[in-house]
Amino acid sequence: MALTVVGAYVCTLLWTARVSVSSARIFPTGDFVGLGQYERLFRNARWLLSLENLAIYGAVFIIACLVLGFLLAVFIDQKVVGEGALRTVFLYPYAMSFVATGLVWQWILNPELGIQRVVRQLGFTDFTFDWIVHQDKALYTIVLATVWQASGLVMALLLSGLRGIDEELWKAARIDGIPVWRVYTSIVLPMLWPSLSTAFVLLFVMVVKLFDAVVAMTQGGPGTATEVPAKFIMDYLFGRANIGLASAASIVLLATVLAIVAPLYYARLKAQARGAA
Repeated sequence: MALTVVGAYVCTLLWTARVSVSSARIFPTGDFVGLGQYERLFRNARWLLSLENLAIYGAVFIIACLVLGFLLAVFIDQKVVGEGALRTVFLYPYAMSFVATGLVWQWILNPELGIQRVVRQLGFTDFTFDWIVHQDKALYTIVLATVWQASGLVMALLLSGLRGIDEELWKAARIDGIPVWRVYTSIVLPMLWPSLSTAFVLLFVMVVKLFDAVVAMTQGGPGTATEVPAKFIMDYLFGRANIGLASAASIVLLATVLAIVAPLYYARLKAQARGAA
């Protein structure tokens, strides 16, 4: 396992970083051009658009997953009938591949096959739900599909946190007459910080890696409406044979992940140290 980590991850990362500061196109080269590839990257309109799309997608996706996952966890935590079956139903989509999810949602959202057609056949002939073919709405269809898939994971993480809260806290809150919503917002949510931070990191990594669902649902279209960085990298690496630019884009994505994950990890370590003291 150690050899795999060093060989397959560390060495390839270093190799990618080296290629990103060369003039490589079809094949790697040993020259050095400094930050030339990065300058070209950030002058590329398609790359800038992909970053903008990713920022919009990430904000909506993460917030929606956290809110929906929290609500599902609170619902399951009420010890409802059939809890085990409901947990399975909510978590099962996460076990599916993003390709399968994308294809299914592509059919569901297709105006000629999915929701729009079914509702019109029921007699609502003016009903329209064709977001997937509109440039200004197509990105939100990706959000819809991936939130459906990932919110169950957030539910599972937060449910484990809720089950770790002492019942005495709830009894004390009921005796003091504190409204339930206030208990959740002022007491429960702060206590769920470790679970929330873990969920946030996992969701953020999913955002950065977004590729399969886009390819399966829209192929980056209509036009470039759903273009994302991972698709940009794959297109330039294999389609346009520009390994240097693709490597630079990969390093930028890695730096973005580290910039978000490292402070959260450091904050968690500090919190654990304070707790131990």
